[in-house]
Amino acid sequence: LKVFIMKSMSNVDIYTISDELNNLLSGARVDKSFQPTNDIVVIRFHVAGTGRVDLVMQCGSRIHTSQYPLENPTNPPTFPMLLRKKIKGAHVESVKQHNFDRVVEIKVKKDKYYTLIVELFDKGNIILLDDENNIVLPLKRKHWSDRDISSKKEYIFPEERGINPISVSEDEFKTIFEEDSDVVRTLARNGLGSLYAEEIIKRANEITEIDKNTPNGELTDAQQNALYESLKKLFDNLKNESAKPQIVKNESKEDVVPLDLIKYDDFEKTYYSNFNEACDEFYSKKINTGIKDIKEAAWNKKVNKFEKRLRLQEETLDNFNTTIEECQHKGEVIYSNYPTIENIINVVNSARSKDYSFKEIGKILKNAKKDGMAEAQIFDSIDKLGVLTLDIDDTKLIIDPKLPIPENAEVYYEKAKKAKRKTKGALIAIENTKKQLEEIKAKKDIAMENISTPKKRVKKNLKWYEKLRWFVSSDNILVVGGRDANTNESIVKKYLDPKDIYLHADIHGASSTAVKLNGHELNDNILKESGEFAASFSSAWSLGFTSQDVYWVNPEQVSKTPESGEFLAKGSFVIRGHRNYIRGARVKIAVGIVDYEGKRIMAGPIDALEAHCENYVVLKPGFTKKEAIAKKIIHKINEDDLLSIDDIIRVLPSGKCDIDEEYHQRKKYEKKYES
Repeated sequence: LKVFIMKSMSNVDIYTISDELNNLLSGARVDKSFQPTNDIVVIRFHVAGTGRVDLVMQCGSRIHTSQYPLENPTNPPTFPMLLRKKIKGAHVESVKQHNFDRVVEIKVKKDKYYTLIVELFDKGNIILLDDENNIVLPLKRKHWSDRDISSKKEYIFPEERGINPISVSEDEFKTIFEEDSDVVRTLARNGLGSLYAEEIIKRANEITEIDKNTPNGELTDAQQNALYESLKKLFDNLKNESAKPQIVKNESKEDVVPLDLIKYDDFEKTYYSNFNEACDEFYSKKINTGIKDIKEAAWNKKVNKFEKRLRLQEETLDNFNTTIEECQHKGEVIYSNYPTIENIINVVNSARSKDYSFKEIGKILKNAKKDGMAEAQIFDSIDKLGVLTLDIDDTKLIIDPKLPIPENAEVYYEKAKKAKRKTKGALIAIENTKKQLEEIKAKKDIAMENISTPKKRVKKNLKWYEKLRWFVSSDNILVVGGRDANTNESIVKKYLDPKDIYLHADIHGASSTAVKLNGHELNDNILKESGEFAASFSSAWSLGFTSQDVYWVNPEQVSKTPESGEFLAKGSFVIRGHRNYIRGARVKIAVGIVDYEGKRIMAGPIDALEAHCENYVVLKPGFTKKEAIAKKIIHKINEDDLLSIDDIIRVLPSGKCDIDEEYHQRKKYEKKYES
């Protein structure tokens, strides 16, 4: 049985990771921050020439880049929101390990310097510092006698311990053996951990024999020299950037290390191009197991709520049915024993007329029953109000002597009718609960599947138009638009040909749009679809408009030359001459997978999606965040597992959206009517 235990990174691991991260992230731009779980923070960076890089930091455990996106909560917690506010847009100055300790410092510069401290010892912490080394906000507030990790306090590094094996001199190394302990414990306690302590001893044994349990006081100079030589040779590989990142495993253990180790000679090894990649493969799949347990417990709580409700509703229904059956039976028993019951009622009423108390009447009837009086055999008891309990053929009946027998029977029949009426409501409630239970179980299964099989984010080779906004019209005409100021500039300077058409929503903040006619004639259909595209990918969407005017001109009317004394910002252009208007273009798009030079996701006018694919989702300006709406879309259109959440988010308009349920309901009825 293979046991997976979440190992914390060693000082050696952190040294290797920090060196790689410094080379990778120096100069990178800080993007958004996320907090998937209580102790995991993810920061997204943009690295020139590489693109998106996600850095995963888990308190007390690990830090590395990752290609396995974790699911984030819909509403970000306080800590990542503060990181977004303070350091989004900053550039990384350096990433370094503090004194070969299990602490990483990430220094960034925005309006001023900030430092993100990642503590990987004990339960760990992640702490943002300002340029004066004061704490802006920690992920976890902690207090010790010598350290106070809370806002506005000066950050104090943990006490320095152990040696730095990369730079330690021979004399410094030998001083550690002055303590009263044995060799392996001394090396382990001085920052090397048990793995590397034993590795150094194994390597030293190739020079001279050393038992790992040898007391320090019994070590010879030759043995100390052999230990130092082994340490230097081992860590020179890291110093000279000759690491061999690898995951090693056998039937009982799995580990990730940056070097070839004698201890793992007999293990199966998988080598990686860098240690970040090795750690990502090692940790990410395992952390998903932990997240799965947490998420499954949360989902089980939701499922249990509906199961409990269903159980109570079914018990209530059973009780109603039992009541119906019992009450109808009791009514029938009353009528079938009418004379017998009438006799005992007459006895009670006669005794009451002679001023006997109900208690005395009860005693008389009990004695009569004992004496074998036939009329008294059905008597069981009488209460202080004179209500009789009769027992006829093991059926208990409550009879009020003050009421006629038919009215006593009617009491039971009315109870049965009331219970019968309630069963209808109970059945409806049970059906609703069953439906809700099935829905929540289906959602749980999908969520668990996504967690159980983490999907590696693979950088896709995008076509040139996929780097822009784009769609293919129902007439098979390619239309492209800018995503931002830079790509708006590219649309006009690089992609707008003399025989194309240029469109722009008549509002500040919109995509420059080019219709690539390629010799085709311009027609009303192309203008309608392109107008909707230009309107939807403008600020009209985020403002919640349902329609927006769009104008179109010929390419020669679009100029980057401003009027005298004026200035044009990047992505802005001057339009000269007559503008042709498309009035009230619809602000609404559809998203689906189309087969255009291979299968790919497309967002554009509804008519275009309707022409190129059967399965699509129509969106309108709304109130749902992109991440949440993307999750809904992916479950509806993701055939052959082609898309990721990020692929969908990338093609959505700027601003919140909602699915146009009314449109989809109408289409559903149209299909039903046609069939």
